[in-house]
Amino acid sequence: MKPRLSGTGFGWIDIEGERISHDILIRLDGKVTKRKKKLSKEIYGTSHTLSLAEAEYIYQEGAEGLLIGAGQFGRVRLSPEAASFFQDKGLPVTILPTPQAVKYWNESPEKLIGLFHITC
Repeated sequence: MKPRLSGTGFGWIDIEGERISHDILIRLDGKVTKRKKKLSKEIYGTSHTLSLAEAEYIYQEGAEGLLIGAGQFGRVRLSPEAASFFQDKGLPVTILPTPQAVKYWNESPEKLIGLFHITC
């Protein structure tokens, strides 16, 4: 079941009434896990550029799209390699500032994977 996101602010996101203070990944089955941003940080020195290694970790067969909450100010981007990977898999990627992504997530009927960056 797709968890409902009830809000976000700098450094937090609320999921089903629980406040979480780290980046998250929401799988197709609704499971919420901590984002493995070190997969990108060790390559680019920042978690604001999504690496191929993190893209491969995120991807799930059967997803209709990937929604990226790019942070409160929309700083997260795909690396060229990650963009090519998702394109080759036929997975559309939507990148929005996290507050807009929360609304999109809750309103979308699609089977989405969600990645939410909660700071910048």
